[in-house]
Amino acid sequence: MTAATRSTLFPQVPDSADAVLEGLDPEQREVATALHGPVCVLAGAGTGKTRAITHRIAYGVRAGILHPSSVLAVTFTNRAAGEMRGRLRQLGAAGVQARTFHSAALRQLQYFWPKAIGGSMPRLVDRKVQLVADAAAACRIRLDRGELRDVTAEIEWSKVTQTVPADYAPAAAKVGRETPRAPAEIAQLYAAYEDVKRERAVIDFEDVLLLTVAVLQDRHDIAEQIRAQYQHFVVDEYQDVSPLQQRLLELWLGDRDNLCVVGDASQTIYSFTGATPDHLLDFRTRYPGATVVKLVRDYRSTPQVVHLANGLLAQAKGRAADHRLELVSQRAPGPEPVYAEYTDEPAEAEGAARRIRELMDSGVPAAEIAVLFRTNAQSETYEQALADAGVPYQLRGAERFFDRPEVRKAGIALRGAARFGGNDSLLDDAVDLPSQVRAVLSGEGWTPQPPAGSGAVRERWESLAALVNLAQDFAAAKPGATLADLVAELDERANAQHAPTVQGVTLASLHSAKGLEWDVVFLVGVAEGMMPITYAKTDEQIEEERRLLYVGVTRARERLHVSWALARSPGGRPNRRHSRFLDGLRPGSTATTGRTAVGSAGGIERGIPGTRGSAPRRVQRTPARCRVCGRTLTDAGEMKLMRCDGCPSDMNEGLYERLREWRADQARRSGQPAFCVFTDRTLMAIAETAPDDEHELARIPGVGMRKLNRYGADVLAICAGQFAEADTDRD
Repeated sequence: MTAATRSTLFPQVPDSADAVLEGLDPEQREVATALHGPVCVLAGAGTGKTRAITHRIAYGVRAGILHPSSVLAVTFTNRAAGEMRGRLRQLGAAGVQARTFHSAALRQLQYFWPKAIGGSMPRLVDRKVQLVADAAAACRIRLDRGELRDVTAEIEWSKVTQTVPADYAPAAAKVGRETPRAPAEIAQLYAAYEDVKRERAVIDFEDVLLLTVAVLQDRHDIAEQIRAQYQHFVVDEYQDVSPLQQRLLELWLGDRDNLCVVGDASQTIYSFTGATPDHLLDFRTRYPGATVVKLVRDYRSTPQVVHLANGLLAQAKGRAADHRLELVSQRAPGPEPVYAEYTDEPAEAEGAARRIRELMDSGVPAAEIAVLFRTNAQSETYEQALADAGVPYQLRGAERFFDRPEVRKAGIALRGAARFGGNDSLLDDAVDLPSQVRAVLSGEGWTPQPPAGSGAVRERWESLAALVNLAQDFAAAKPGATLADLVAELDERANAQHAPTVQGVTLASLHSAKGLEWDVVFLVGVAEGMMPITYAKTDEQIEEERRLLYVGVTRARERLHVSWALARSPGGRPNRRHSRFLDGLRPGSTATTGRTAVGSAGGIERGIPGTRGSAPRRVQRTPARCRVCGRTLTDAGEMKLMRCDGCPSDMNEGLYERLREWRADQARRSGQPAFCVFTDRTLMAIAETAPDDEHELARIPGVGMRKLNRYGADVLAICAGQFAEADTDRD
């Protein structure tokens, strides 16, 4: 029996605690039996991480070490939480709480609201868009539907990163966010949105976390009550934790360290929502006594698929790449990945549909096949190609193309123009069908050039652009076709694609495919401009695109097809090329990155030995207290200084000024705001502490490993009375 063995629908419950451990590999068994102290599980794709942590909880419960009600397992989706609860029941560990961060926080907030706040808890709104629209109206700012969605996303990002409206503009600039409107306008809308919520006595999902954090910070009696309830914590997909979720987790823990986190920095693909792998990568720094277990035995994919996945990450750059895991397939060999180049996108879609039809005819179930693409706007071409080939399909994580609001609205506009176009001045200069469609859709938001950045506005434009392209292709295929003919064609396509397709090939974006797997995966549109996407400009954005492709590759169990098109439409200029990520990986190509990352092998790393043999040293964390008056600190700024704002400072003023001059010079050299080097609070903390070595400097809040590596030598030199020369070659 291997970890890849699929359970039956109703598996037999293990008859003992030891039976729970049967079938686990050595690393998974280590995870399952490491029940005390901090544990960090670095789990590559397909290595059985959910299996390891559910067996860990079940073993602890069945062995009498953990009480079911004292365990809180946290993940990021209701589907994943439900799957975890189901597995725990099958292992005889019913009663364990497995929830999302929001679900767990909401239960606590509802229970403690009367005690902590008093009265009834405000109503929780499911969707923010209408509130954002009302806030925009109050500010006299006009937003279209796409901008409403994008501004809403910016508000959500601000809240999960604990950014208040006044700090939005510098915070967005610091991380290089592409904003849908001017940062000052978004900050104004954000503030107005908060006012609207207060006036209507409602809260949103981010408020659930923020309010729970506030209650636990202000009411130590409530925090202690929750800590008495939950003694052991497990966090899945830890690379996706936001700063706000991390703060909540710290408050749940208190000064304890019975925490097990599981994640893979190479699968960080949601940084645009505030997720960061830093908490995962810094875990050993926060807990020097942690046990680190690396799962690299891949039970999902064949050696051929795993080889491609490893090759993708071998060319990666950045911090996540430095901690990548080298997967080792545990499956029998399978076919090599298939690479296909097509003349245009319709030909690529038809080629994929034809091959899918052949696979189904040979006995592969449609439900075990997936077509994965970068953007939802790509789905329409594949919807049509599969429908033409008689292949049933289902869309995941996206509306059907013809059900999208912008497409339905565009259809209404085109239908009206077809009927009454003779009286429409927009069509006066339109000499053919494509120009008529462009003229009509320009009133719906289509422009010749795509909007900058990503998000809803870009997705809306791509949907309209797909209709423009369809009109061009239709006119080329049927010279003399009218606008009415095109409308009839759109109606026929919509009707054909609305047929029931409960069981079928999955069409999904790469983001929505995270956490899923199929026997056969078609990765389509793997061309420059789409993978990486055109608006990925910085090194960090490019590397996230690479990780996104890695996630797509690792969804395949047995067969993988990778394809791209040289032109968008038939007869178009063949000016595209395959993605740079495939250089050196597909047959006949050479690598262009000039750098090969070294992967990490699997295994177990013990913490720093303590006084009791080889047992890991526990790191006891206590509440932050003012070093002057002893009061417990909860404000982030005060915690950074380790004293109350009102308590006297023993800061070396001369050192502080030298640090400010050095920071200004660093900011000039790098072309970024001064606070991106160190904030004023961090400089004050350094000037008050005057650290002698890197260990002391690293303990100051605001000095992470990245800044320690980049600026540590300079700062320590200044603290020692020397004037360090800035090194402009550091990255």
